[in-house]
Amino acid sequence: VQLVESGGGLVQPGGSLRLSCVASGSIRSINGMDWYRQAPGKERELVAVITNEGRTSYADSVRGRFTISRDNAKNTVYLQMNSLKPEDTAVYYCHAEVQVKAIYRADYVASYWGEGTLVTVSS
Repeated sequence: VQLVESGGGLVQPGGSLRLSCVASGSIRSINGMDWYRQAPGKERELVAVITNEGRTSYADSVRGRFTISRDNAKNTVYLQMNSLKPEDTAVYYCHAEVQVKAIYRADYVASYWGEGTLVTVSS
């Protein structure tokens, strides 16, 4: 199973970006899908979560500005980021809990990470 993020880049303060993360591989189903971020010199932090039923939650620092959504048919999660601030600058990582289709054993649940996409908010 692989997670591949896209959509990062350089944006001015107040601007918007939309991140995407596509999961591929031997997937039976995907449970929670999340976005984390890690700024230079800081620990990785949870930004937003969406369950397979569509329930969402957000870090206080992004609530009201960011929106997480998912397309289960495409195994894809999105992060719409509006009103971006310089402090949003970070590498953004996609994370998913996946039920993996196994061939010679029972299906199992495993956690996967993408490699990250850089978001830079600067004038």
